[in-house]
Amino acid sequence: MSDKTAVSTTEAPAPMPVYSQGVRKGNILQVSGQGSVDPATGEFVFTGDVKGQTTRVLQNVEAILRAGGGSFDDVVMMRVYLTKREDFAVMNEAYAEFLSTRTPSGVLPSRTTVFTGLPREDMLVEIDALAVLS
Repeated sequence: MSDKTAVSTTEAPAPMPVYSQGVRKGNILQVSGQGSVDPATGEFVFTGDVKGQTTRVLQNVEAILRAGGGSFDDVVMMRVYLTKREDFAVMNEAYAEFLSTRTPSGVLPSRTTVFTGLPREDMLVEIDALAVLS
């Protein structure tokens, strides 16, 4: 049985002390839900802009994937949490733009989108990822 290890990088926002940015066990890598925080400043960015938030969130997810030895081409499942149904189309556009250049295999991850409340009032989107590494 393989050991479970925390995945950590300064290229993504520091997590709260109750969870890891990511966890790897064997060839499985789970990236914790990410918000629109700039890792360089620790500041929440793109208030009111779901497209900007989606792109920043995906950059954070990507940094954790890299730190764990993976990429979006290794991701089999993503979960998107949105606070407003009317933001779906814009989020989906930003998501498609971002992933189109990061999945050379041409196989996009499976995805679930859920509409829910999020930890910050100004947080419009949160995304997590599950990757299976080679």
